[in-house]
Amino acid sequence: MTQTHKHTSHQGVVNRLKRANGHLKSIIDMIEDGRPCTEIAQQIHAVERAVIQAKKTLIYDHLDHCLEDMVDNQEAASGQTIEEFKAISRYL
Repeated sequence: MTQTHKHTSHQGVVNRLKRANGHLKSIIDMIEDGRPCTEIAQQIHAVERAVIQAKKTLIYDHLDHCLEDMVDNQEAASGQTIEEFKAISRYL
């Protein structure tokens, strides 16, 4: 089982994703209502950017806190820090 942890940025990430989720529901309504494709594409782009920003915030926070703590606690010698960095950097 993975260890539970939270950072101060997590609530902001959750809030951003909840807004994006609501926005997605609005986009579905736009499609069903026959709105112009350019308007729909613009709104999808906005949601996409919000999700990308949420992802970046989460990853950068992880790099700043979790990996930095591992290095400070001398866990880097085990290679765990490098492997975790490689794992999360795939999502950048």
